[in-house]
Amino acid sequence: MIASSTRILAAAAVAAVALSGCSLLSTPKPVQLYRFGGSGAGEASAPASAAAPIPVALRRIDFPEASKGDRILGVTGTEAAYIKGARWVSPAEILFNDALEEAFNAHPKVRLIGRREPGVATRVLSVDVTRFEARYDALGGTPTVVITARARLTVLPERNVTSEEVFTVSQPARENRVSAIVDAFDIASRDLDAQIVDWTANSAPAAVAAPAR
Repeated sequence: MIASSTRILAAAAVAAVALSGCSLLSTPKPVQLYRFGGSGAGEASAPASAAAPIPVALRRIDFPEASKGDRILGVTGTEAAYIKGARWVSPAEILFNDALEEAFNAHPKVRLIGRREPGVATRVLSVDVTRFEARYDALGGTPTVVITARARLTVLPERNVTSEEVFTVSQPARENRVSAIVDAFDIASRDLDAQIVDWTANSAPAAVAAPAR
């Protein structure tokens, strides 16, 4: 009887090891990567302009802590959660910065001065993104992507804020699917970038410091 019990325990131990091995060797479900913004047009799409473009320096874009990184934020009322099985291909703040720079490159009246580019810009653009989320009215419903950003234009060397504006874009997703939500993020970010670039182009000439008397 004792020998029989020993054989049963040994068999159970072998089965347990086999099951644990299967668990260790199992492949986790892959996470789909997405991106937003950027048309690939670049400077080549900018029409010729008689006047030289206004040089503007872009400060590092500030992003809300919950939306930083590569996870896609969903919000329902006072609850927030990250969308399962989907991530941005790069941190959202980097994708947003790259898309905004590309939008500037396609505009004939303003030109961003690179951080490593020689030369001094008399205007500095600061962009603080305060919302970057897929907002649900109810669980299981179709979300609306909401992006809000505050832009400030500063003139140097006085560092005076000469223009300030808050931009908000709301873009409903076609359906409650990750691909549709990503499309809404893409459309919303392009819209917001275009508004910021146009606003900068219109506000930058007025940001020139008055001559000393």
